[in-house]
Amino acid sequence: MTTDPAEASPVTCAFCGRAAPAAQAALTWTTAKEGGRLRHFCDRCSREHLRSIEAKLDSEWW
Repeated sequence: MTTDPAEASPVTCAFCGRAAPAAQAALTWTTAKEGGRLRHFCDRCSREHLRSIEAKLDSEWW
C-alpha cells in the first residue's frame, strides 16, 4: 500500500501554529489563498474568526 506524501505530512495552522495530519485537517480546517500562498487555519481559529474569513480579510487583519 502506498501513501500519498501530501496525506502523510502534517498541516500547521497559519494563525496559532497547531498541527494535525493532513487527512484530519481536510475535514475540519479552512484554507485560504493569501498573497499567492495557500494558508491553513484550524477548526478553532476558523470558528473564532469566521466573520473575517467570510469577509475575505487577510489573516493579518484578524
